[in-house]
Amino acid sequence: MNFTVKHVVIAVIAVLFSTNVFAAAPIKIGGLFAVTGPAAFLGEPERNSAKMVVDEINKAGGVKGHKLELIVYDTSGDATKAVQLATKLIKDDKVIAIIGPSTTGETMAVIPVAEKEQVPLISCSAGSKISDPVKKWIFKTAQNDSLAVGRIYEYLQKAKQTNVSILTVSDGFGASGREQLKSQAAKYGITIVSDDTYGPKDTDMTAQLTKIRGSHPQAIICWGTNPGPAVIAKNVRQLGIKSPLFMSHGVSSKKFIELAGEAAEGIKLPSGKVVVADLLSGSDKQKKSLMTFVKDYQKHFKAEGDHFGGHAWDAVMLIRNAVENGADTAALLRDQLEKTKGFAGIGGSFTYSAQDHAGLGKDAFVLVEIKNKDWAIVK
Repeated sequence: MNFTVKHVVIAVIAVLFSTNVFAAAPIKIGGLFAVTGPAAFLGEPERNSAKMVVDEINKAGGVKGHKLELIVYDTSGDATKAVQLATKLIKDDKVIAIIGPSTTGETMAVIPVAEKEQVPLISCSAGSKISDPVKKWIFKTAQNDSLAVGRIYEYLQKAKQTNVSILTVSDGFGASGREQLKSQAAKYGITIVSDDTYGPKDTDMTAQLTKIRGSHPQAIICWGTNPGPAVIAKNVRQLGIKSPLFMSHGVSSKKFIELAGEAAEGIKLPSGKVVVADLLSGSDKQKKSLMTFVKDYQKHFKAEGDHFGGHAWDAVMLIRNAVENGADTAALLRDQLEKTKGFAGIGGSFTYSAQDHAGLGKDAFVLVEIKNKDWAIVK
């Protein structure tokens, strides 16, 4: 074989190899994220993280010859729109799994669609009722609000701060959190001395907080997602209320600190470990995944990878692992997801089963405090 012919053959082989890296049909995954609207602080990092990890998987050769194809739609946080787009993903785009939606209300609206069409839904929302009771086709990566409540109550119990006021947003996330705050109180010796709500679009909560001040709580727990909790933090400071203020994991991002400004200082909340990844010990099973995610997100988007983007990262990786184990249809993917054991992700160490589609324990949360416009672990 002369030099020219030899190199032509090598070139042809290279072309054939490159075109056959993804010889198998692509695995189509849907994404429903609130990229715009009030919940964009959830949906934008979720969308970014999902795209980032899918691109990295494909650049590394895909999964067992399959390219992952991510089809994302923006729900704007609207439940009706989420249902329409979930139907589109299943009927028109032929996805074998859906990641999202970003909020509990949207997820609850989409669940009947996923169940009817028998397509796995991996929610990025926290509401306990998403996966409790277990629904065959529904999984989640966001830590349950039941675990978040337990984390706060454990701290309050040890601190002997047992008279508590709660202020929750009147949406799906707030309703689920309020239910858990009330149902778990007796277990920890907590007495709820006042219980009030606020609307998702409310811009001043001084009326509710004035009532709360009159109930003389030893602590106040706010349950909601931005921007409401930031308003509440400012109102608490304006009213001169001295009771310590606790937030839910629904504000576990730098966005809350930006919105609340100086009023964020000293607030405590349960959070996934990603916001304090660099402060974790080297023996923490999640630290490697957490640091990889944080660095990759910073590299791609010039911003900190957060608790919310981590939910989508986990969902993509769980799907990747299922495909690696032979899942190339919706039914096989569902079955493989349910067999997940000890996957060290961003939200925690996931172990699913037929009895548990949330997959996380209370060690998925750390209690953090805002100090000098940054996060610190509460010891």
